[in-house]
Amino acid sequence: MDQHNLIIILGATASGKTKLAVSVADALNGEIISADSRQVFKRMDIGTGKDLQEYHINGKTIPYHLIDILSPGERYHVDAFKNDFYQAFASIAQKNSMPILCGGTGMYIHSLLQNQTYTAVPVNQPLRDLLDLLSKEELISKLQQDEFQKKNHVDLSSKKRLIRALEIADYLKHHKLETVDRPALKPVIFGLKNEIETTRAKILNRLNERFKAGLIEEVEQLLKDGISKEILIFYGLEYKFIVNYLDGLLSLEELKLKLGTAICQYAKRQNTFFRKMEKDNIEIIWLDAAAPANLLKQLILEKV
Repeated sequence: MDQHNLIIILGATASGKTKLAVSVADALNGEIISADSRQVFKRMDIGTGKDLQEYHINGKTIPYHLIDILSPGERYHVDAFKNDFYQAFASIAQKNSMPILCGGTGMYIHSLLQNQTYTAVPVNQPLRDLLDLLSKEELISKLQQDEFQKKNHVDLSSKKRLIRALEIADYLKHHKLETVDRPALKPVIFGLKNEIETTRAKILNRLNERFKAGLIEEVEQLLKDGISKEILIFYGLEYKFIVNYLDGLLSLEELKLKLGTAICQYAKRQNTFFRKMEKDNIEIIWLDAAAPANLLKQLILEKV
């Protein structure tokens, strides 16, 4: 186990990541660091699928980090996640425990493995709005005139990434990024994968359970607490669709149908991102999420 100082368990939504991470943490005296962009928010429990009861195992509670650390309405971004991750990582390591990073926000996980300093560059919304008026070809032409493109391999296939690259290039003309000294990560990465139909069935079943648990009521309470509709829509998926339902734009039947479809599409995008990580030479050991829980745990323990 000395060769690894971090276990990562990733996978699309409803793949069973948390339950597996908890069982591994129980066996290895581990603590879990969440890699979920929405579970950082308090009072957003059902919609983000915190399932905190899963952290209870064999009469004890597995410690977790980066869950319930912000108030609803606040913004969270990749660089904030990196800073919070390394604080949690150091805290766990001091206790001689094993950090287990668990989640499905691929961009967060990728940012740690690539150690990309440009995540610290803040959003410049006025510049983004101006650049968005340009065509993809115009953005490429503009970027090719900049020194940033010559020093970095920018993905030219996506307009969103072109705009981000130009935003970074503009920032670097006026600012200098500080180099932050981080501890070296020696991760072993496991991915949970289901067949498409299995994923769909699990997502729809879990969504139905969350409606029964009070998903709509959770969103209503957030609105009563003063969280704006715009912010909830920005948080996406469950919060976006339920706001539309509460505004009368969707019937209950339409809400369930459209939301279920959107979550399935999100799971597909997650898996696409994980494949991109592999193209960036990140090794992921894939496990069959449908296998018995004890077998999955044993496979991980044998590797680490």
